[in-house]
Amino acid sequence: MKRFTAMLLALSISVFPSTILAQQGPPPVTVAHPVVKTIVEDDEFVGRFEARSEVVLRARVSGYLETVHFKDGSLVEQDQLLFSIDQRQFDTALRQAQAQIDVAQATYEFAEEQLERAQSLIQNGNIPQSTVDQRREAYLAAQGALEQGRAALELAQLDYEYSQIRAPMAGRIDRRQVDPGNLVSANETVLTTIVASDPVYFYFDIDERYFLAYARDARARGVSLQEGGGGLEVKVTLSDESIPPQSGYLDFSENRIDRETGTMRIRAVLENPNELLTPGLFGRVNVPGSLPYEGVLLPDEAIVADQNRRLVMSVDGEGNVIPLEVRPGPRIDGYRVIRDGLDGSETIVVEGVVRARPGSVVTPEMVDLPLIAEN
Repeated sequence: MKRFTAMLLALSISVFPSTILAQQGPPPVTVAHPVVKTIVEDDEFVGRFEARSEVVLRARVSGYLETVHFKDGSLVEQDQLLFSIDQRQFDTALRQAQAQIDVAQATYEFAEEQLERAQSLIQNGNIPQSTVDQRREAYLAAQGALEQGRAALELAQLDYEYSQIRAPMAGRIDRRQVDPGNLVSANETVLTTIVASDPVYFYFDIDERYFLAYARDARARGVSLQEGGGGLEVKVTLSDESIPPQSGYLDFSENRIDRETGTMRIRAVLENPNELLTPGLFGRVNVPGSLPYEGVLLPDEAIVADQNRRLVMSVDGEGNVIPLEVRPGPRIDGYRVIRDGLDGSETIVVEGVVRARPGSVVTPEMVDLPLIAEN
């Protein structure tokens, strides 16, 4: 009985195979028209943040450090007092210079009176001309000594002011390099450093091919790449992807290609009010790599690899699958840019590509792709 049932089942399959396949039908797939909209392609480079301004603070006079007036790592304002050097020697030198000014002033006034008296007496012939010449010489010497004393006073005043070391700019200060009580040497001893925290610079390098493309696009906009390409907007992504991309703009590029590396350095400026962007951090910058144009976009899932080719599966009105070779570009708004191979009017398989074999027939289900893909 079991043998008879098996033979009957085999006979049924061999007699009615087309009926079973007809009941299954062509496999279902999801199809859509590509997204067509105005886009600007992005290029990505790796770079590093650097401070907009940095000052290595040194003393301008020699002496023993007396007081430190800041907390390590704090924000400082321009002209804020940071270090004090023992001022006693500078105060003494200042008073000495002032005393020399008083002496020189008295000598000058006496010589001036003597010269005026001699000039009045010579008119009556009461003194010889040689006496007038001597008094004029004494007057001019006193005048020179007075000017010399004034210069010495200004120098002593400068040294006295330099003993109070102030911040030349606002920014974030580093730790102190010298403790109170130590001798600091003029123009040699490094006391600390200050970096400007907002805005911040981001530097990255491009090769000759990108330079020629960016320079061409900048000329098309009537601007110069060396001046930032007209403030071209960029996005910088940090290594922590939970932090949203930071916006900035280009403002400078070098005026020549480096002969050794074949690259040119570009600079972007980013606002940094919360000091998230610390000098020294690495980042990835996205730079607009083209002028605006009508682009064709598809999900990455719709693109299949065939050795060194990239294909998409189109479906005609009768459900026939036709492979089309395409040239993908960068990702924009969650889609892949299709640079060549499509004009946007095609019907493309976006889901179930494995069931859409070239030359087969499928059951398409049409959907509309949003302008920005949902992640």
